[in-house]
Amino acid sequence: MKKVYGTAAEALDGVLHDGMLIAAGGFGLCGIPELLIDALVESGVKDLTVASNNAGVDGFGLGKLLETKQIRKMMSSYVGENAEFMRQYLSGELELEFNPQGTLAERMRAGGAGIAGFYTKTGYGTQIGEGKEVKVFNGEHYILEEGIFADLSIVKAWKADDTGNLVFRKTARNFNPPAAMCGKVCVVEVEEIVPRGSLDPDHIHLPGIYVHRIIQGEHEKRIEQRTTRKREEA
Repeated sequence: MKKVYGTAAEALDGVLHDGMLIAAGGFGLCGIPELLIDALVESGVKDLTVASNNAGVDGFGLGKLLETKQIRKMMSSYVGENAEFMRQYLSGELELEFNPQGTLAERMRAGGAGIAGFYTKTGYGTQIGEGKEVKVFNGEHYILEEGIFADLSIVKAWKADDTGNLVFRKTARNFNPPAAMCGKVCVVEVEEIVPRGSLDPDHIHLPGIYVHRIIQGEHEKRIEQRTTRKREEA
């Protein structure tokens, strides 16, 4: 089975349709699938629901899809760094399903494990828990959260072999593994494709069984908040 494709557009060919649910890896601008996001913008696919921790920033990452109004609904845990995201939500142009950060990660992981739902204490007694089933375990209240089963996963990894085994780079791992797991089709962009058998099995973060298509490319890796200090004088 061929998994390696030449470009992001080729890797997404035949899997896109209006109204689909996409799970996207990344945290802020760290470990985001920027090449695949650009290909989604170029494709013109619309009315998307996107499950992602946040939506990039204005003009970069998922922020590009917000600017072109291709996203109908976000399933996220953080809005703050994207003014257009906030504007569309407050004006009623964009649906938003808030999720506690850990709950969002577990909803993705649950979908990838075939788990339809799970109970968590997080959100009970708040707006997050309104309208959700409640059960009591050992005297504690838990709400039911559903697993996320996405039509497509788009993720960013550091290295892959041609079978799709993935290695992530430090904190760029973040939401990428659970996002990859929950998609019916998982497309990954990587910095390097290495020969089969060259990855130490103990160093593989996500096995290739979850990965359907791979591309290699150059990445901007924009820094979201650059914080520096003056070098101390010698």
